Amino acid sequence: MSIKSLIRTIPDHPKPGIQYRDITTLLLDPAGLREAVAGVAAAWRDEEVAKVAAVEARGFIFGGAIAQELGAGFVPLRKPGKLPAETVGRDYELEYGSDRIEIHRDAVVAGEPILIVDDLIATGGTVLAAVELVESLGAQVIGCAFVVDLPDLGGTQRLRERGFRVSSLCEFEGA
Repeated sequence: MSIKSLIRTIPDHPKPGIQYRDITTLLLDPAGLREAVAGVAAAWRDEEVAKVAAVEARGFIFGGAIAQELGAGFVPLRKPGKLPAETVGRDYELEYGSDRIEIHRDAVVAGEPILIVDDLIATGGTVLAAVELVESLGAQVIGCAFVVDLPDLGGTQRLRERGFRVSSLCEFEGA
């Protein structure tokens, strides 16, 4: 089975020129979902991972399951105002706007090895904000993992230029 074949493309969403890679069709397929979680986790089995930090909302779907597969804890990176305890946050740019993510100040410990997970990497703005948040609390980001990579948008390259190991299960050309 091909993970890529289970991902639907929706043209011109959320704006003209964007080819939206919709993972909900992958999520509907039990075998595909299991394969995606196992495939992402497999790339990190030989690494020490204390916690998986995942970006709201689609990153949560994979992040929690990958954390379980790796025997790690799970850290939610959320939109503003959603976490109940003291937080720190970062603003970032998207392909089509801007946003902010936050983390509980006590979610990670200095020196802890953290894997950042999201469903997809495009320009890298979201994941770089996640990296900065985790590092601002003293933890060590060991790498970033995705189901889908859009390499033409440069996010993976930006992460690698900063020295991060990056894994993904499939790629799509274009925006």
